Amino acid sequence: MRGGMIALALVVALGGCAVDTASKFAKPAFAGEDTAASTVDYKAFSALTGDVGAYRAARRVSLEQFQRMAREDGTLILDARSAQAYARGHISGAVNLPFTDFTAQSLAATIGDSNRRVLIYCNNNFANDVQPVLMKAPALALNIPTFINLVGYGYKNIYELRDVVDFTDPKVGWISTAP
Repeated sequence: MRGGMIALALVVALGGCAVDTASKFAKPAFAGEDTAASTVDYKAFSALTGDVGAYRAARRVSLEQFQRMAREDGTLILDARSAQAYARGHISGAVNLPFTDFTAQSLAATIGDSNRRVLIYCNNNFANDVQPVLMKAPALALNIPTFINLVGYGYKNIYELRDVVDFTDPKVGWISTAP
């Protein structure tokens, strides 16, 4: 039942573009694949990634839009960086759930309602390229897998910070806890 609900959420989130996550996650991706390996499904991930691309592109927002949305009731700013990076500094009001800890249970505990608006950002949104926001290779920026995973887990009201900003600029609202 849960898989069907996720698939339905993806269809809605992707504007009717059907992604059959329930069957893709239930079957091995390749003939002859053993049962243990079938819990890792690159083919399904690749399909999900392709389906999410256009949806993500339409949900990238400027810093001004991001901050306006952040002030609205019920909106969550999700920082998916490591707990150590978050502890050294983050956008004011952000809640940390490291990407490596994403599960259906941890996301539900952190976000709650799958319709809740979630704002995301990552190191590559900051031009400084110093601790605690060292840039990653652009194709590997954390915003991308974070967005894909949130959609894959059934969260559809996601917005991503588009701008690259200086985290020392007061208008960013950066809280630095590092010495």
